[in-house]
Amino acid sequence: MSTYVVVGLQYGDEGKGKITDVLSAKSDYVVRFQGGDNAGHTVYAGEEKFVLHLLPSGVLQCRGKCVIANGVVVNPMAFLKEIGQIEEKGLKTDHVFISRRAHVIMPYHILLDTYREEETGGTHIGTTKKGIGPCYEDKIARIGIRMIDLLNPEILADKIQKNLKLKNSLFEKYYGKPTLAFDEIYQQYLALGEQLKHRIIDTETELNEAIREGKNILFEGAQAAMLDIDFGTYPYVTSSSPTTGGVCAGAGVPPTSLQNLIGVAKAYTTRVGEGPFPTELNNDLGEHIRKIGFEFGATTGRPRRTGWLDLVSLKHATMINGINNLVITKLDVLSGISPLKIATKYKTEDGKIIDYFTSSTTKLYDYEPIYEELDGWDEDITNARSYDELPQNAKKYIEFIEKYLGINVYLVSVGPERSQNIIRKELF
Repeated sequence: MSTYVVVGLQYGDEGKGKITDVLSAKSDYVVRFQGGDNAGHTVYAGEEKFVLHLLPSGVLQCRGKCVIANGVVVNPMAFLKEIGQIEEKGLKTDHVFISRRAHVIMPYHILLDTYREEETGGTHIGTTKKGIGPCYEDKIARIGIRMIDLLNPEILADKIQKNLKLKNSLFEKYYGKPTLAFDEIYQQYLALGEQLKHRIIDTETELNEAIREGKNILFEGAQAAMLDIDFGTYPYVTSSSPTTGGVCAGAGVPPTSLQNLIGVAKAYTTRVGEGPFPTELNNDLGEHIRKIGFEFGATTGRPRRTGWLDLVSLKHATMINGINNLVITKLDVLSGISPLKIATKYKTEDGKIIDYFTSSTTKLYDYEPIYEELDGWDEDITNARSYDELPQNAKKYIEFIEKYLGINVYLVSVGPERSQNIIRKELF
């Protein structure tokens, strides 16, 4: 069997889309296993730029099927919009399928997400207001609507009516907002089910059969480990498990089937939204990195917060994920910056020096990163295609990361194009 998992190791936006796109050319299946259209994966194909939110990033090159698995929450309208955008560019989408078990984002989920973020005195997570969290809440509360329900009119009607009774009460009495009408939503989602019925399948059955047949299967995560609902900077996290462990529940495959666990991290750190960020650079250098790296959210357009590479959090993420192949992206952005700093320890609020990540988000705000300094390089490395072509100090930067984490960097990305990679070993 040949299975590959691509996950982010920081706060998202590490370039997972590009890596998935590159690896998908040799894949029989590309499987998205969690999240929703709150993700933003940017893929460049020649002069064309594709920003994917819900579709697997392998949709452009996968030689087999692209699967949106059961762990994903699906906005059917967002799905159809992306399908239309891909087809407008002359590409096929008849190889894209959705799990029957995937939960459906409903209009009331989006409104609830929006009202919470706008609430005075509430906890502002910095969500994309796409309804992701509220949809996962309903899933866990066992009142959610699944893709299979869109194909069963009576079940769909019953579930919408029960949900609206609760949600409308909340909208009206707590938020002071208008209520939603049953008939409009019911007819709309019944029609969406009709449009999508040829794509709704039992994905877990097919994936496990493909594993037994030794097919190349690439599992793709959204967001990243430091936004994991359990192991990230809670509560400033996403509502699912974007880790290698999330593959098993999110796609219905056993842990014994997972082989090549690929973790993607930038050569520095970025974060979108609220939450602690120990190595953040609120200065001209941070703005320089944002500008050179074009650090703006693919989904929201929001400026990303930027900072030095944090190996304390990266060690935490690689441990949780069991990463055995590391990818470092955007190394080219650091050209011309010297010295370069890498956080290797934290100084806690009481003066203790630690090299592990804390579960206390509130304490993390007061932690002071302790840095190692490395000499930078001035050369343009965007045309480098072999490790030997990198400047000596760029190599030292990569090797410092490898030594600290005890994991080999198998691929270094030096630009956004598919070809701008230094591949140190072939995984396929």
